[in-house]
Amino acid sequence: MQNAVQSGDVVTLTAPYDVASGAGAKVGAMFGVAVKTVANGAQGEFVVAGVFDLKAASADTPAQGAAAYWDDTAKQVTATVGTNLKIGVFLVAKGAGETTGRVRLNGAF
Repeated sequence: MQNAVQSGDVVTLTAPYDVASGAGAKVGAMFGVAVKTVANGAQGEFVVAGVFDLKAASADTPAQGAAAYWDDTAKQVTATVGTNLKIGVFLVAKGAGETTGRVRLNGAF
C-alpha cells in the first residue's frame, strides 16, 4: 500500500502536561503511554495499544475484564465512568489499596 503511513501503535503527540516515561496522558479523545519523558507542550512518542501497569485509584476493585477509564485530573486509571475517558480493560482484577492496575489499552478512539 502506498498510502500507509505507520502501524499506529506508537504515535507522535503533543503532551498536554509533563508526562513521565511510562505514564499515561489524555490528548483530546486519545490516550497513550509515554515512551520517554515528554515536557508540557513538547511532542513525544506515545504507545496507544498494548498492556501496561498504570497508576490506579487505590479504592477501586475492578474485576478482570472490567472497563478501565483515565481520570485526567488525578492522572490515573480508574473503574469510574463519570466524565473519564475509556481507555481499555483491566487485564487483572485489582484489590482495594493496590495503586497499580494492569490495563490492556483498546487502541481505538
